[in-house]
Amino acid sequence: FGCGAEEASSREMRLLTHNLLINPMKGFEQAFPLKLIPTKITKEEVKFNAAFVVHLLPKIDYKVLLYAASTVGIKNLPAELPRPIDASQHEDLLKALHHTLLEIHVEEGKLVCPKSEREFPIKQGIPNMRLNEDEV
Repeated sequence: FGCGAEEASSREMRLLTHNLLINPMKGFEQAFPLKLIPTKITKEEVKFNAAFVVHLLPKIDYKVLLYAASTVGIKNLPAELPRPIDASQHEDLLKALHHTLLEIHVEEGKLVCPKSEREFPIKQGIPNMRLNEDEV
């Protein structure tokens, strides 16, 4: 699928990325989702592709997306997704999801594990998930 996401800068962490991240520390892999604390966000337009968004939806945790969206001030997504989603019937919803997943970038902030409280900084759009020697 050509989503147009390649047109956007690849250095910023999208909310789609947050939806896939876990704590890499042994024993905390199930500590999901990581708490998102953004301190700087940007928006970058990406060409809309309804089919790509429909393709993404089964791969994401929608409740986690709602949480992440709320941390960046997005409040217009429904509490639950309609089933099935049809591109011709749900274009406005798909555009809102496209914007939330692909056009919002977290440039600065941190991710926090809900169980260990370990913080992972986000700098210049890159989440640093590297562990210290004593955490491996």
